[in-house]
Amino acid sequence: MSKLDNQTDVVLKSADATLDAATERWFALLRIPSVSAQPAHAADCARAAEWARGQLSEIGFRAAVRATAGHPCVVAHHPGPGENGPHLLYYGHYDVQPPEPLELWASPPFEPTIVDGPRGKRVVARGAVDDKGQVSTWLAAFRAWHAVTGSLPVRVSVLLEGEEEVGSPSLEPFLIANRRELAADVAVISDTGMWDIDTPAITTRLRGLVYVQVTLKGPERDLHSGMYGGSALNPINALTRILGDLHDPQGRIQVPGFYDQVRAVSPEQARQWAALGFDEAAFLGGIGLSHPAGEAGVSPLERLWARPTADINGIWGGYTGAGAKTVIATEAHAKLSFRLVPDQDPQAVLDGFKRFVAERLPADARVAYEVFGLAPAIDVPTDSSWVRGARAALAEEFGREPLLMGCGGSIPVVDSLRRVLGMDSLLVGFGLDDDQPHSPGEKFELRSFQRGIRSHIRMLAKLADL
Repeated sequence: MSKLDNQTDVVLKSADATLDAATERWFALLRIPSVSAQPAHAADCARAAEWARGQLSEIGFRAAVRATAGHPCVVAHHPGPGENGPHLLYYGHYDVQPPEPLELWASPPFEPTIVDGPRGKRVVARGAVDDKGQVSTWLAAFRAWHAVTGSLPVRVSVLLEGEEEVGSPSLEPFLIANRRELAADVAVISDTGMWDIDTPAITTRLRGLVYVQVTLKGPERDLHSGMYGGSALNPINALTRILGDLHDPQGRIQVPGFYDQVRAVSPEQARQWAALGFDEAAFLGGIGLSHPAGEAGVSPLERLWARPTADINGIWGGYTGAGAKTVIATEAHAKLSFRLVPDQDPQAVLDGFKRFVAERLPADARVAYEVFGLAPAIDVPTDSSWVRGARAALAEEFGREPLLMGCGGSIPVVDSLRRVLGMDSLLVGFGLDDDQPHSPGEKFELRSFQRGIRSHIRMLAKLADL
């Protein structure tokens, strides 16, 4: 057993002994309503950044709050044992989603509450898992190493942003401006999940995203539907008819060229996913559904992890208030998201969608677009030394090999880190499918919080050995 292995055991014991203090620090962060989408909470975002800076400074980091065009970033550096050896960049975000609708919370969203659940105690609060709880796991791991050894086993830099929940508009300019300072060998990100509470996971596939708003314009003003109905173009009718063609009866997306670059899952990957025993009926039952949607003839996990999607996320126009108002609206609007898989070009998908609409646009209709996001899908190399080190650490902690899994969502920072800083990301998270991030009642299991701390302690040691 190496000296680092001996130290790891002592650090783990220290972390277990101080778990209550780590939990209280996590709760202090949760009590800050750092809602990045709402201007009224700008001061709270600044307060959360300053809180994180103070925590990092306490444990030997050279830390600073840095201004951006929006909410500030926190940047910190720890020399670890010296210039030799790996250099890790830990990324996370301190901002959270708005808590509304408030009436659906059983407890105040910014007052962390411990409740009983089927897996033991859990903490309910906005940001409990996304991302304050997960950030708190690696902050606690740093603190445990510092308490036992006075240092960290490896060089570490930290980047915390405050705009992840609004699309990170300031992040890429910040990365470009600070490219040399933030350079490292690999990024470590805990904003993903496990397969289940006893099975750790490393996420190696992320779907990309095209997020667009389409506006279809017709008459120059709202019209009386009795006087003009049957003669004047109705933009709401036209837009719903167009969007109704988005999928064929088998669930395939009808955007031109949409599947041209979509790779089939390899037979080996398909066998691995089939062996997981994913229960789609239970997965859907947990949200009150019983019948799978999407592409016919495609396995459940392949639909979730390896096939692209198109979804209407919102649609509106005309009068939507109480009572009656019989108008033909001047405009109709819809928001759509396309989740992409590796090799799909986001710009090509957007161009294909515009062509899809143009081919169906009726006479007199005009169309406009607002693009909110373009991000490619990510394939993380599974044979890297970083993944091997993380797998070894997780296997030691959980007593079983971690799953290499996909994720149906998108984490745009992974693409930014690769393009701007030239580094891959190690995606090791401890969330669960029922944690309800972005929803009322968001929670994080206390057992997952503790295992997250212990896993990061082990990962620091394993990655230092590289």
